[in-house]
Amino acid sequence: MISGDSRVSRHYLDHASTSPARPEVVEAMVPWLSGEHAGDPGRVHTEGRMARVAIEDARDKVAALLGARSREVVFTSGATEAIHAAVFGAAARGGSVIVSSGVEHSAVRDASRRVAGVGVVEWPVDGSGRIDVGDIPPGTALVHCQWGNHEVATLQPVEEVVTRCRDAGVLVHVDAAAAAGHVPIAFDDLGADLMSVSAHKFGGPKGAGALLVRRGLRLEALLVGGEQERARRAGMENVPAIVGFGAAAEAANVEVEAARARALTARALEGALAVEGVTAYGDVDSRLPHLVCVGVAGVEAEAVLLGLDQAGVAAHSGSSCSSESLEPSPVLEAMGVEAERSLRVSVGWSSTPDDVEAFVGAFAGVVARLRSLR
Repeated sequence: MISGDSRVSRHYLDHASTSPARPEVVEAMVPWLSGEHAGDPGRVHTEGRMARVAIEDARDKVAALLGARSREVVFTSGATEAIHAAVFGAAARGGSVIVSSGVEHSAVRDASRRVAGVGVVEWPVDGSGRIDVGDIPPGTALVHCQWGNHEVATLQPVEEVVTRCRDAGVLVHVDAAAAAGHVPIAFDDLGADLMSVSAHKFGGPKGAGALLVRRGLRLEALLVGGEQERARRAGMENVPAIVGFGAAAEAANVEVEAARARALTARALEGALAVEGVTAYGDVDSRLPHLVCVGVAGVEAEAVLLGLDQAGVAAHSGSSCSSESLEPSPVLEAMGVEAERSLRVSVGWSSTPDDVEAFVGAFAGVVARLRSLR
């Protein structure tokens, strides 16, 4: 629970969008945001060497969380940059096709469409948002497969996709931004070529992410002009954010937090489905543990969100009215469900049963009041 308006207790249930920084993260970052540490990690003086040690320590922690080798971790400004770097680097190796799906994040879909001379083939999805793995066309430069869906939580057939790509000799990128810190990930065991993650999705700082690049794979860098990140990503390293990323990776107890998150979201789903005309979107069993999505018949999501907000509950929707986009969620559109009726509830490291009960207690009344106004 967080405090906002003194008259209403606030309950934040939009962790899938961004999660508050963990206390360990804030504590680790403060010295690097103050004048205590100001060195360029590319310099040989003491201050520079201290910054370099801090970055490499964070790299080790992120690698440990994701089951990767430290040298496979390339720090970026977030998952969006990591995705663009993966697409750019893969396309630069040659090929005329990128394979994606309608439920991938917009950063994946838009980055793929911007590559000159490369067409995009989309695999279909079923009604729960799961990818129907199809053929890999000749000349494919890269195949995308998210670990779990960021809007409806459905887990994707990642291992099947990676195996198919390995057999075809095609690079595969896994978008794990929604999954990292919430489910166990073993990058090296999976055998993927590329993986994108973002720190702020599981209690790290905003502005920090990573692209994991399989050992031995050489990619042309998206950002050039410096030798940072072993010449894989130019530009001064964001040392405070990287240190915070490492602290979040070290603090995350994935198995314990996942079990708690699944219990909380199961309760949220139970409470929502008790209201007439509410249906679950996505696979409610094979899903990311920290989020659930429902459709609410008879009322638009924007009104439900505003009603919940007045009751002190923050949630999210795929409705075009509730985000920066002017278009409904392409994920829900690809699934064949109504984006204008969707509501996503997501929990994180700081969520409590009280937060979920606040949602359950408010949701039925909000929906009933809105339906009475029709």
